[in-house]
Amino acid sequence: MSATALPPAVVLGAGAWGTALALVLAYRAERVYLWGRDAEAQRRIAADRVNARYLPDVRLPSHIEILEDLALLPAEVRTAVLVTPFQSTREVLSRLRAAAPQVARIACAAKGLEAGTHLTAPQIVAEVCGAGFPVAVLSGPNFALEVAQGLPAAITVAADTADFGAELLERLYSPRFRPYLSADLTGVAIGGGVKNVLAIAAGISDGLGLGANCRAALITRGLAEITRLGTALGGRPETFMGLSGLGDVVLTCTDDLSRNRRFGLAIGGGQSLAAAREEIGLVEGLVTAGEVVALAARLGIEMPIATQVAATLRGDVTPAEAVAALMSREPGVEARHPH
Repeated sequence: MSATALPPAVVLGAGAWGTALALVLAYRAERVYLWGRDAEAQRRIAADRVNARYLPDVRLPSHIEILEDLALLPAEVRTAVLVTPFQSTREVLSRLRAAAPQVARIACAAKGLEAGTHLTAPQIVAEVCGAGFPVAVLSGPNFALEVAQGLPAAITVAADTADFGAELLERLYSPRFRPYLSADLTGVAIGGGVKNVLAIAAGISDGLGLGANCRAALITRGLAEITRLGTALGGRPETFMGLSGLGDVVLTCTDDLSRNRRFGLAIGGGQSLAAAREEIGLVEGLVTAGEVVALAARLGIEMPIATQVAATLRGDVTPAEAVAALMSREPGVEARHPH
């Protein structure tokens, strides 16, 4: 811990990424509380000082306190980082508000769109906590294991107020972890969520053995789809060329630490959807794909890659048929001639 310790904070979600972010925060904070909904797992982590299920080789420092009950969160803890699976965002926020109303600002680190509403994390926070409640989004090219091991990494911090953004920069900065500030909550949230769908597409392509050229084309055209959707919702174009756009897309589409990519690899290689889900566990892109397509349709945005991924996940087409449908589309225009 640094000599200038910051006030305590709480991380909600004791999975790999939640534990890794607790370790990042622990570099500067006098105490970090790590909450998870599985009480027995929390007791094991507290006893062993290791999250054996997710990060078995990383020891937790003594000032990371394992919390089983949100009602026991001390009154001085005002900042929370939400890292539970995205589809539980609304439920966990409601629990937090009921059990620990002293928490006055929330940073969301899970990525996706809410099932049935197409809402991003900041929009869910506004509905649960009220309009104007301070909120931020953390997103970027980060695998939990590497962050927990102290390997160099960077992240985008999008905050709705300058004060909250400055606080998060101070909390997250360390010699091995570099945060960059943004005011584009919409762009950062959309980039972080939709890239999971693109990672499934890249995995399918590699599972089918279609080669590096195809993967590069999917990444590039997929990023164009993300940018179209994000800017239509009010995001800034430059956001999608940054850490939470291009950076996150490249990481999750090309490295097998990505669960979304591994899921695509599995079904592209002939594994059933059910078997792949059973083997890999949480794959945020599974739900997000359908939500992205529904949102794009409502806005009149063309997203052919996301559309074919969603059709594959519904079982409407095989992975090979999805690729064939993409390749049979009419030639398009990447950049128009100046007039």
